[in-house]
Amino acid sequence: MADFPSVPRVGIISQARMTSTRLPGKVLMPIGGQPMLQYHVSRLREAELPIYLAITTNTTDNPLADFAADQSLPLVRGSEDDVLSRYWSCAEQYELNLIVRVTSDCPLLDGTLIRRGVEEYIRQGDARLYLSNVLERTYPRGLDFEIFSRELLAEAFQQATQPSDREHVTPFIHQNRSGRVRFRHFTRPANRSAYRLTVDTADDFELLKVLIEQHHAHQLPTDALLDLLDAHPELVALNAHIEQKKV
Repeated sequence: MADFPSVPRVGIISQARMTSTRLPGKVLMPIGGQPMLQYHVSRLREAELPIYLAITTNTTDNPLADFAADQSLPLVRGSEDDVLSRYWSCAEQYELNLIVRVTSDCPLLDGTLIRRGVEEYIRQGDARLYLSNVLERTYPRGLDFEIFSRELLAEAFQQATQPSDREHVTPFIHQNRSGRVRFRHFTRPANRSAYRLTVDTADDFELLKVLIEQHHAHQLPTDALLDLLDAHPELVALNAHIEQKKV
Protein backbone atom coordinates (compact mmCIF):
# COMPACT_ATOMS: atom_id res chain seq x y z
CA MET A 1 0.00 0.00 0.00
CA ALA A 2 1.41 3.40 -1.02
CA ASP A 3 0.86 6.06 1.64
CA PHE A 4 -1.62 8.78 0.82
CA PRO A 5 -1.77 12.25 2.45
CA SER A 6 -4.31 12.45 5.25
CA VAL A 7 -5.31 15.91 4.00
CA PRO A 8 -4.90 15.72 0.20
CA ARG A 9 -5.36 18.51 -2.32
CA VAL A 10 -8.54 17.35 -4.06
CA GLY A 11 -9.90 18.63 -7.36
CA ILE A 12 -12.92 17.75 -9.48
CA ILE A 13 -11.87 17.99 -13.13
CA SER A 14 -14.69 18.11 -15.66
CA GLN A 15 -13.80 17.61 -19.30
CA ALA A 16 -15.81 19.51 -21.90
CA ARG A 17 -15.80 20.36 -25.59
CA MET A 18 -18.21 21.90 -28.08
CA THR A 19 -17.54 19.43 -30.91
CA SER A 20 -19.44 16.39 -29.65
CA THR A 21 -19.95 14.04 -32.59
CA ARG A 22 -23.59 13.14 -31.90
CA LEU A 23 -24.86 16.44 -30.44
CA PRO A 24 -22.48 19.36 -31.11
CA GLY A 25 -22.63 22.23 -28.61
CA LYS A 26 -24.69 20.17 -26.19
CA VAL A 27 -23.08 21.40 -22.98
CA LEU A 28 -24.24 24.97 -23.61
CA MET A 29 -27.69 24.09 -24.95
CA PRO A 30 -30.36 25.88 -22.85
CA ILE A 31 -32.63 24.18 -20.34
CA GLY A 32 -34.96 26.30 -18.26
CA GLY A 33 -33.24 29.50 -19.32
CA GLN A 34 -29.67 28.51 -18.56
CA PRO A 35 -27.00 26.37 -20.24
CA MET A 36 -26.90 22.69 -19.39
CA LEU A 37 -23.35 23.15 -18.12
CA GLN A 38 -24.67 25.49 -15.41
CA TYR A 39 -26.66 22.66 -13.86
CA HIS A 40 -23.60 20.41 -13.98
CA VAL A 41 -21.42 22.94 -12.18
CA SER A 42 -24.10 23.85 -9.63
CA ARG A 43 -24.56 20.20 -8.72
CA LEU A 44 -20.80 19.65 -8.46
CA ARG A 45 -20.53 22.56 -6.05
CA GLU A 46 -22.56 20.54 -3.55
CA ALA A 47 -19.38 18.48 -3.05
CA GLU A 48 -17.72 21.59 -1.57
CA LEU A 49 -14.52 20.81 -3.45
CA PRO A 50 -12.56 22.84 -6.04
CA ILE A 51 -13.83 22.41 -9.60
CA TYR A 52 -11.69 22.73 -12.73
CA LEU A 53 -12.81 22.80 -16.35
CA ALA A 54 -10.58 21.01 -18.89
CA ILE A 55 -11.37 22.05 -22.47
CA THR A 56 -9.59 22.01 -25.81
CA THR A 57 -7.44 24.70 -27.44
CA ASN A 58 -9.87 24.82 -30.37
CA THR A 59 -11.47 28.21 -31.00
CA THR A 60 -14.82 26.39 -30.96
CA ASP A 61 -14.31 26.01 -27.19
CA ASN A 62 -13.89 29.73 -26.56
CA PRO A 63 -17.52 29.95 -25.35
CA LEU A 64 -16.58 27.38 -22.69
CA ALA A 65 -13.64 29.54 -21.66
CA ASP A 66 -16.06 32.47 -21.34
CA PHE A 67 -18.38 30.34 -19.23
CA ALA A 68 -15.50 29.35 -16.94
CA ALA A 69 -14.54 33.01 -16.51
CA ASP A 70 -18.13 33.97 -15.69
CA GLN A 71 -18.31 31.17 -13.12
CA SER A 72 -14.83 31.83 -11.66
CA LEU A 73 -13.80 28.28 -12.58
CA PRO A 74 -10.09 27.54 -13.02
CA LEU A 75 -9.49 26.49 -16.62
CA VAL A 76 -7.03 24.26 -18.42
CA ARG A 77 -6.87 23.99 -22.23
CA GLY A 78 -5.18 21.23 -24.19
CA SER A 79 -5.41 18.61 -26.91
CA GLU A 80 -8.84 17.60 -28.17
CA ASP A 81 -7.84 13.94 -28.55
CA ASP A 82 -5.31 13.59 -25.70
CA VAL A 83 -7.70 14.26 -22.84
CA LEU A 84 -5.34 12.43 -20.49
CA SER A 85 -2.80 15.22 -21.03
CA ARG A 86 -5.44 17.80 -20.06
CA TYR A 87 -5.99 16.03 -16.76
CA TRP A 88 -2.27 15.77 -16.10
CA SER A 89 -1.74 19.47 -16.91
CA CYS A 90 -4.51 20.42 -14.51
CA ALA A 91 -3.17 18.21 -11.70
CA GLU A 92 0.33 19.63 -12.18
CA GLN A 93 -0.70 23.26 -12.48
CA TYR A 94 -2.92 23.18 -9.39
CA GLU A 95 -0.80 20.70 -7.42
CA LEU A 96 -3.62 18.20 -6.95
CA ASN A 97 -2.86 14.82 -5.43
CA LEU A 98 -6.41 13.45 -5.57
CA ILE A 99 -8.42 13.77 -8.77
CA VAL A 100 -12.13 13.27 -9.38
CA ARG A 101 -12.88 12.76 -13.07
CA VAL A 102 -16.32 13.70 -14.38
CA THR A 103 -17.71 14.69 -17.78
CA SER A 104 -19.67 17.85 -18.49
CA ASP A 105 -22.59 16.14 -20.26
CA CYS A 106 -24.02 15.00 -16.90
CA PRO A 107 -26.20 17.85 -15.61
CA LEU A 108 -27.68 15.87 -12.69
CA LEU A 109 -24.46 14.41 -11.31
CA ASP A 110 -24.80 14.68 -7.53
CA GLY A 111 -21.94 16.44 -5.73
CA THR A 112 -22.92 14.85 -2.44
CA LEU A 113 -22.21 11.40 -3.93
CA ILE A 114 -18.78 12.62 -5.02
CA ARG A 115 -18.11 13.97 -1.54
CA ARG A 116 -18.92 10.57 -0.04
CA GLY A 117 -16.65 8.88 -2.56
CA VAL A 118 -13.76 11.23 -1.76
CA GLU A 119 -14.19 10.70 1.97
CA GLU A 120 -14.11 6.93 1.45
CA TYR A 121 -10.97 7.23 -0.69
CA ILE A 122 -9.17 9.26 1.97
CA ARG A 123 -10.19 6.78 4.68
CA GLN A 124 -8.52 4.01 2.69
CA GLY A 125 -5.20 5.90 2.79
CA ASP A 126 -3.85 4.21 -0.34
CA ALA A 127 -2.43 6.10 -3.33
CA ARG A 128 -2.73 2.95 -5.47
CA LEU A 129 -6.53 2.94 -5.09
CA TYR A 130 -8.99 3.56 -7.92
CA LEU A 131 -12.53 4.20 -6.64
CA SER A 132 -15.52 4.66 -8.93
CA ASN A 133 -19.17 3.90 -9.55
CA VAL A 134 -18.58 2.88 -13.17
CA LEU A 135 -16.92 -0.56 -13.11
CA GLU A 136 -19.62 -2.22 -11.01
CA ARG A 137 -22.47 -0.08 -12.24
CA THR A 138 -25.54 0.35 -10.00
CA TYR A 139 -26.04 4.08 -10.65
CA PRO A 140 -27.45 5.41 -13.94
CA ARG A 141 -25.14 6.67 -16.65
CA GLY A 142 -24.89 10.36 -16.00
CA LEU A 143 -24.06 9.99 -12.31
CA ASP A 144 -20.56 8.69 -13.06
CA PHE A 145 -17.38 9.64 -11.25
CA GLU A 146 -13.88 8.19 -10.92
CA ILE A 147 -11.40 8.99 -8.15
CA PHE A 148 -7.68 8.33 -8.37
CA SER A 149 -4.41 9.69 -7.08
CA ARG A 150 -1.87 11.88 -8.81
CA GLU A 151 0.45 8.87 -8.62
CA LEU A 152 -1.89 6.75 -10.75
CA LEU A 153 -2.55 9.64 -13.11
CA ALA A 154 1.18 10.23 -13.60
CA GLU A 155 1.70 6.56 -14.36
CA ALA A 156 -1.04 6.62 -16.99
CA PHE A 157 0.22 9.89 -18.51
CA GLN A 158 3.78 8.60 -18.78
CA GLN A 159 3.04 5.05 -19.95
CA ALA A 160 -0.26 4.99 -21.87
CA THR A 161 0.39 4.90 -25.62
CA GLN A 162 -2.85 3.70 -27.20
CA PRO A 163 -4.97 6.55 -28.64
CA SER A 164 -8.06 5.25 -26.82
CA ASP A 165 -6.17 5.37 -23.51
CA ARG A 166 -5.24 9.01 -24.13
CA GLU A 167 -8.74 9.99 -25.25
CA HIS A 168 -10.66 8.26 -22.44
CA VAL A 169 -8.21 9.14 -19.63
CA THR A 170 -8.58 6.19 -17.27
CA PRO A 171 -8.43 2.84 -19.15
CA PHE A 172 -4.74 2.44 -18.33
CA ILE A 173 -5.67 2.75 -14.65
CA HIS A 174 -8.90 0.77 -14.43
CA GLN A 175 -7.62 -2.02 -16.66
CA ASN A 176 -4.74 -2.29 -14.18
CA ARG A 177 -2.02 -2.24 -16.81
CA SER A 178 0.60 -1.68 -14.09
CA GLY A 179 -0.68 -4.68 -12.12
CA ARG A 180 -0.55 -2.65 -8.91
CA VAL A 181 -3.93 -0.90 -8.78
CA ARG A 182 -6.37 -1.63 -5.95
CA PHE A 183 -10.08 -1.25 -6.64
CA ARG A 184 -13.02 -0.08 -4.59
CA HIS A 185 -16.52 0.08 -6.04
CA PHE A 186 -19.05 2.73 -5.02
CA THR A 187 -22.44 1.05 -5.29
CA ARG A 188 -26.02 1.31 -4.08
CA PRO A 189 -28.26 -1.59 -2.92
CA ALA A 190 -30.93 -1.17 -5.62
CA ASN A 191 -29.54 -1.35 -9.14
CA ARG A 192 -30.66 1.52 -11.38
CA SER A 193 -27.92 1.18 -13.98
CA ALA A 194 -30.48 0.81 -16.78
CA TYR A 195 -31.45 4.47 -16.47
CA ARG A 196 -29.67 7.01 -18.63
CA LEU A 197 -29.07 10.58 -17.38
CA THR A 198 -26.14 11.55 -19.57
CA VAL A 199 -26.63 13.69 -22.69
CA ASP A 200 -25.17 12.26 -25.87
CA THR A 201 -28.09 12.56 -28.28
CA ALA A 202 -31.16 14.73 -28.90
CA ASP A 203 -33.35 12.15 -27.13
CA ASP A 204 -31.08 12.25 -24.07
CA PHE A 205 -31.37 16.03 -24.07
CA GLU A 206 -35.16 15.85 -24.32
CA LEU A 207 -35.34 13.65 -21.20
CA LEU A 208 -33.08 15.96 -19.19
CA LYS A 209 -35.04 18.99 -20.36
CA VAL A 210 -38.32 17.44 -19.19
CA LEU A 211 -36.81 16.29 -15.88
CA ILE A 212 -35.42 19.73 -15.08
CA GLU A 213 -38.13 22.00 -16.44
CA GLN A 214 -41.18 19.98 -15.39
CA HIS A 215 -39.95 18.00 -12.37
CA HIS A 216 -37.16 20.23 -10.96
CA ALA A 217 -34.79 17.26 -11.01
CA HIS A 218 -31.78 19.55 -10.55
CA GLN A 219 -33.00 20.19 -7.01
CA LEU A 220 -33.35 16.52 -6.07
CA PRO A 221 -30.83 14.33 -4.26
CA THR A 222 -29.98 11.11 -6.03
CA ASP A 223 -32.43 8.85 -4.21
CA ALA A 224 -35.33 11.22 -4.89
CA LEU A 225 -34.25 11.53 -8.52
CA LEU A 226 -34.27 7.76 -8.94
CA ASP A 227 -37.65 7.53 -7.21
CA LEU A 228 -38.92 10.03 -9.79
CA LEU A 229 -37.69 7.84 -12.64
CA ASP A 230 -39.18 4.74 -11.00
CA ALA A 231 -42.54 6.49 -10.87
CA HIS A 232 -42.44 7.67 -14.50
CA PRO A 233 -41.51 4.86 -16.91
CA GLU A 234 -42.80 7.02 -19.77
CA LEU A 235 -39.90 9.40 -19.10
CA VAL A 236 -37.35 6.60 -18.95
CA ALA A 237 -38.65 5.42 -22.32
CA LEU A 238 -37.63 8.72 -23.98
CA ASN A 239 -34.01 7.59 -24.30
CA ALA A 240 -34.08 3.91 -23.34
CA HIS A 241 -33.18 2.96 -26.91
CA ILE A 242 -29.91 4.92 -26.95
CA GLU A 243 -26.76 2.82 -26.95
CA GLN A 244 -23.71 4.16 -25.11
CA LYS A 245 -20.71 4.78 -27.34
CA LYS A 246 -18.03 2.14 -26.91
CA VAL A 247 -14.71 3.12 -25.32
